[in-house]
Amino acid sequence: MKQQEIHPEGAPPPGGPYAHGIKVGETLWTAGQAPFNAAGEIVGHDVSSQTETVFDNLEQVLAAAGATLNDVVKVTAHLQDLAGDFDAYNVVYAKRFGDHRPVRTTVGSTLGGFLVEIDAVAVIGSGR
Repeated sequence: MKQQEIHPEGAPPPGGPYAHGIKVGETLWTAGQAPFNAAGEIVGHDVSSQTETVFDNLEQVLAAAGATLNDVVKVTAHLQDLAGDFDAYNVVYAKRFGDHRPVRTTVGSTLGGFLVEIDAVAVIGSGR
């Protein structure tokens, strides 16, 4: 199967030489989505608002490949302050996924001036 690069129109530009997502068959892998707007500026000053922006960006990538959050099977999240920000991040995460519960790994990371980054794996058409 061939790899298809996913580059959503109007999405924040990648911060390097990579695609927003790669689709192979019905599986989509997203790059880490950060809290940037289309101009490349950080949106939000706390982890809650930045997590909302990250989910908006993630949903753009998913939609460009024909997927939704309900198709996500795996999430990896990076938090600059794992101990201090986990609870606020988790509230937004739970709200955005609703009853859907993909598997998840959340780690503390040194991030480039922002508080949260999330990547996902989705199987297109598998959602409820």
